[in-house]
Amino acid sequence: MLRTAHREGRAFYQQRWNFGQNDHMWNLLPLRLAVVIGLCAWVTIKLLTAHPLPDWRQGELVVVVPNVEMETDAAFETDLAELFAQRLKVKVRFLHQTTDEAVNSLNEGRAHLATGIRANSHRSLRYSKSYQSLDERLVCNNDSPKRMDDVYAHTIAVANGSAQETALRIARDEYEDLEWESRKGSSPVELLQEVAEDDLECTVANEEQIASMRNYYPDLSSRLSLKSPSQMSWAISTEGDELLLGEIDRFMDEIKQDNTLRHMIDRHYGHNERLGAVDTETFIAHAQSKLPHYRQWFEEAADLTGLDWRLIAALAYRESRWDPNATSFTNVRGMMMLTEDTADRMGVENRLDAQTSIMAGARYLQLLKEQLPLRISEEERLWLALAAYNQGMGHLEDARVIAVRSGLNPDVWTDVKRVMPLLSRKEYFENAKHGQARGGEAVIHVETVRLYHDMLKRLDNQHALGYTPQTLQRGFMGLFKSRLGLKK
Repeated sequence: MLRTAHREGRAFYQQRWNFGQNDHMWNLLPLRLAVVIGLCAWVTIKLLTAHPLPDWRQGELVVVVPNVEMETDAAFETDLAELFAQRLKVKVRFLHQTTDEAVNSLNEGRAHLATGIRANSHRSLRYSKSYQSLDERLVCNNDSPKRMDDVYAHTIAVANGSAQETALRIARDEYEDLEWESRKGSSPVELLQEVAEDDLECTVANEEQIASMRNYYPDLSSRLSLKSPSQMSWAISTEGDELLLGEIDRFMDEIKQDNTLRHMIDRHYGHNERLGAVDTETFIAHAQSKLPHYRQWFEEAADLTGLDWRLIAALAYRESRWDPNATSFTNVRGMMMLTEDTADRMGVENRLDAQTSIMAGARYLQLLKEQLPLRISEEERLWLALAAYNQGMGHLEDARVIAVRSGLNPDVWTDVKRVMPLLSRKEYFENAKHGQARGGEAVIHVETVRLYHDMLKRLDNQHALGYTPQTLQRGFMGLFKSRLGLKK
């Protein structure tokens, strides 16, 4: 009887325990389901992101270039990468990112290569041959230090993971107490702007970045070099394709040997530092006060010729500083400083009429451009045409002949501008078809127009170029009449 009771008791407690276990299992069911779902999601994501990039030889090449705030650097690296993709005969897709973002994109397999990276600045990357050496300099908004020993008293900020931060790390090997703020998601150009606007005391930037920004902020001062120049290169991740790195190195060798690299560097950076501080300040002031009165006519001239209105405006500023009554001692007159012969050729009766002068000058520049061989690229034809606008097509052709005789390319402005000043020397102009010319003046003319053009584009992108009420009205009425099919 006792045994029977014992068995019944055990059965009772076993049953209760089983019920408890079942209740506990039911309570844990949502948690278990969540864990399973999470694991499935994790596996799915890993499978989808394990190889996000296509084979660059069969698909597209994904390239990181500097972010859009780095206008000049971004344009230069984009042009270089497009040329590389053309030689590989593959499509290219660009990601505009800061340096720290670019490193992450490479390491996470979201890009094949990154451009504009300082060689050996990140252990997780492998680097191509260098294509540019740039001095890194300290820039401050007050009295800039002249010696590294004086830097400690200043607050410095640089972009996280940038070439500038690497230069500071190297400098700290000698100056142990050197400190700085590392800004994530920032760029050297943005920090230079903060310094110029007194929002930051000091930063570090390379010589080309400083030169470009000084065109807009002429008071930027850079007296101190960190003596650790950045050897710029392209980079892939340590897991990247070794074959791609080999192709990059071959490409770098080729563009150095055939002078393509030199031409591209000159195209993007060669016109920097043409203006002094006073000239820069005056130009910006005139762009905001004078230019709005004539902008509509520059835009109309652009519509007529297909040229950028800001380029036509830049040429006009170089010629007359946007003075419709300008007159030289040689009787060249008007907004676009037309000669009597050019005015007759373009059908201009009154050279002092601003609208007429702008239209005629733009048409004349386009006409000069069209006289150049079509084998020359669009951009090169434009720079060559600007030289002809200044000195005449005959003298430009003489310079191109000298370029050929000197083993240079007559279809590239970078080469032509090297020999054009020779037209003022007797041993050259005596053998030139069109005689002596002020070729050096033409070079300064073209490079200054290029600089004004870049400055106008930047100011326009920042919405710093306005319209006068009269210009707005003209623009609105022109649009209104065009919608009705009426003449402006």
